[in-house]
Amino acid sequence: MDLLNTLVDKGLRRELPTREEALAVLATSDDELLDVVAAAGKVRRQWFGRRVKLNYLVNLKSGLCPEDCSYCSQRLGSKAGILKYTWLKPDEASRAAAAGVAGGAKRVCLVASGRGPTDRDVDRVSKTIEAIKEENEGIEVCACLGLLSDGQADRLRSAGADAYNHNLNTSEETYGAITTTHTYADRVETVQQAQAAGLSACSGLIAGMGESDKDLVDVVFALRDLDPDSVPVNFLIPFEGTPLAKEWNLTPQRCLRILAMVRFVCPDVEVRLAGGREVHLRSMQPLALHLVNSIFLGDYLTSEGQAGQTDLDMIADAGFEVEGAGTTTLPRHRADALGGGCGSQDATAGAGCGSHDDAGAAGCGSHGGGGGCGPCGGHGEQEQQPAGAVESVPASRTDAAGAARTDLVAVRRRGAGTDLAPNA
Repeated sequence: MDLLNTLVDKGLRRELPTREEALAVLATSDDELLDVVAAAGKVRRQWFGRRVKLNYLVNLKSGLCPEDCSYCSQRLGSKAGILKYTWLKPDEASRAAAAGVAGGAKRVCLVASGRGPTDRDVDRVSKTIEAIKEENEGIEVCACLGLLSDGQADRLRSAGADAYNHNLNTSEETYGAITTTHTYADRVETVQQAQAAGLSACSGLIAGMGESDKDLVDVVFALRDLDPDSVPVNFLIPFEGTPLAKEWNLTPQRCLRILAMVRFVCPDVEVRLAGGREVHLRSMQPLALHLVNSIFLGDYLTSEGQAGQTDLDMIADAGFEVEGAGTTTLPRHRADALGGGCGSQDATAGAGCGSHDDAGAAGCGSHGGGGGCGPCGGHGEQEQQPAGAVESVPASRTDAAGAARTDLVAVRRRGAGTDLAPNA
């Protein structure tokens, strides 16, 4: 296809495709899918080789959020039966993080539900960052705490944080239909504050909320303009008890096309396959490794992922390798611009540093079962459906009777905030 040849050439030169080209990727047929994956895979290998970065989520504070993000299982009005607990102590969070590091994760993502941290919360998280870094030399830490106030990003950086995650989630045009308690501009401002403080910015999206192809392209181009080092791509987990519980709009093929489009628009950025991959990609997850260079290991914020060893086996069986602690994630030109690449070192051209999320979540790679990190709470009553939301459920997401496959969604009952061992 001329389109794919053009996109490969542009990706190898770090040249931005046109919006029309990005839309055309999403419009390709299932017969063309393997060609699309192969083309985007060439761009992925140019900048990241066959390395896969592992990230590990620690949910510092679960549920109890005052925001009304429709996708999130942690919103105040959520009836999802998720774990709810207040702040983990630094030693508890450090023990949880150690499980992920032992499994091969080189980045720990510290997430807390809520609109944004108080100064006292920043103190808490700072102590947690220090505890994790003291126990795990060379580990990267990304914080995902919601909307930041003046000076908070600088304090997190001083405490040792390497990155900050705050997702845009969807297009500016449709944002008000998803969340009413804060604005799209609020999210953009927080990402910019993190960048100004010298933190590696992590910001991504949630697909599957009833958005149009145009919405997907708009949010990915907006992310490209913000220029984060890491772009987590979440696929909505339609948790029962949330406003988007009936939004089963994704197929594995659709997910792969979305990931390919993101890779073409962000060729040299860490693209992270985040929340919802097990639910929506299922047996086609290995194909996604040809498009992304980063995943979460184990469980997410409020939902369970597949077994950590299964993730490691999948990476090896697909011919990829886990990125080592001594390797920089980002390509050299990005790592140098960031100031060395988040504490990693590698002289090879395909190196760099990135970050993380849950399925349908926001921020740090995860939305907690239908939401994300960053403001992901809500008021419960005045629930709005996203613009363009559809009621149809793809056949691949239904059982023989046509009911949505809610059995694919498992609420996290282990790890942080419980007495059970984590999945890593």
